[in-house]
Amino acid sequence: MNGIAITLFDSHTHLDDAAFDADRDAVLRRAAEAGVTEALVAAVTAGRWPTLQAVCARPGNAIRLHPAYGLHPMFMDAHDDADLDALENWLRDRGDDAVAVGECGLDFQVGIEHERQRRFFRHQIGLARELDRPLILHARKAVEEVILTLRHEGPVRGVVHSYGGSVEQARQLWDLGIHIGLGGPVTHERAHKLHRLAASIPLEQLLLETDAPDQPGAAHRHERNEPAYLTEVLDVVARLRDTARATIAAATHTNARRLFGLPRT
Repeated sequence: MNGIAITLFDSHTHLDDAAFDADRDAVLRRAAEAGVTEALVAAVTAGRWPTLQAVCARPGNAIRLHPAYGLHPMFMDAHDDADLDALENWLRDRGDDAVAVGECGLDFQVGIEHERQRRFFRHQIGLARELDRPLILHARKAVEEVILTLRHEGPVRGVVHSYGGSVEQARQLWDLGIHIGLGGPVTHERAHKLHRLAASIPLEQLLLETDAPDQPGAAHRHERNEPAYLTEVLDVVARLRDTARATIAAATHTNARRLFGLPRT
């Protein structure tokens, strides 16, 4: 857009998803061409951990993929209670590549097993603390309870991805060491609350994401999302903050690498 090379970190994807099986290499090449150099791939169910690990470790990937292993609250019907022990064993025995625990958290928009969601969430907070890994947090219609749970169970660090809470709740999360991930929803014209949030939170707290293949931005409604579209999130955030896009790209890339414990490049 202005000729300045950018380097982006997509802090939340599901690139192991079957939606990418037919053209994953092309998706990653397009991401690299757009300036995305790294992406986090967040797990949703135990059955997908081996596939996710293989996708991230593949030598031919055009960008570097970092795995996170966890049990997503929207998939409680796919989880066995034994998966909690399996997650601990996986992280201790096979998860040296894991840069985070998750995706985990609470989802009160879906009317499923709220108490069981809470138990799974608390367990994964404990694992993240014991293993010194950040959390990839899902908090839909549940930001306040996620904050209260983190206060009780912490200390931990992490990111609430696809954040939908208030500016004040974002401040409380930052006080707890939790970043905010913004993606496609911020590009929509009527997302006024997200626009105010993007303009006002500390730049040090901000991460950019796509949540690919989900949550495409305004230019790609009803399409499969992919990491190359992260530049559209960048452009909107830069405009809302009245800050150069290269500055936002560099800061959020640094924020992600610091959060996930990755060495400086």
